[in-house]
Amino acid sequence: MSEDFKKAAAIAAMSEVRSGMRLGLGTGSTARHFVDMIGAEVARGLEVLCIPTSEATAAQARELGIALATLEDCPELDLTVDGADEIGPGLALIKGGGGALLREKIVAAASARMVVIADASKRVPVLGSYPLPIEVNHFGLGATHRRIEQVMASAGAEGGLRRRTTSAGLPLVTDGGHGILDASFGRIRDPEALSNALLDIPGVVQHGLFIGLCRKAYVAGPAGVEIVDAATPLI
Repeated sequence: MSEDFKKAAAIAAMSEVRSGMRLGLGTGSTARHFVDMIGAEVARGLEVLCIPTSEATAAQARELGIALATLEDCPELDLTVDGADEIGPGLALIKGGGGALLREKIVAAASARMVVIADASKRVPVLGSYPLPIEVNHFGLGATHRRIEQVMASAGAEGGLRRRTTSAGLPLVTDGGHGILDASFGRIRDPEALSNALLDIPGVVQHGLFIGLCRKAYVAGPAGVEIVDAATPLI
């Protein structure tokens, strides 16, 4: 059933797309539905130039015949459509479950608007139940790990910190060549303060808190698709 909701959210977000757009394509199971729909519309004559947020999304887009570019070629985008792992108050997000958080944030920041598509389970009153992905440099990883644990303790984290691995049990390596640490906070009481504290750690490349980037969300559930903006009250 959740796949049906994801697809419904992606269908609703297609209303945002116009021919001639420079479009950021997200990563993950929900974004994959959206990319499929873009591919179908391209086959019918839609003209868009797209920047993928991961190698996986790029491969999918190429198979569908979607024209791709880079941010070097096209540094300003009209729209990015992506999924989210959690959608909190003010459309603050946790992203990075698919391991593409750095590129996702770069593309979102280069866009005039970021729109999120998700199933209703992703809406939460407080961020933090989903572990926060933190992209880290391999050099000095032990020291970075300890610094992050100190930040977590100061923030009252309710869980631990673990290195993300692949299905084969090997350390995951992102498209940018970094590792990911997943931090279980339970509740993130002050996302902006946490964001700043994590980015102050030299070994942290980026984290999955997206604050002030998302402008609208299409959230699908049993009652249909709800359009959420930053002023929409949560639960």
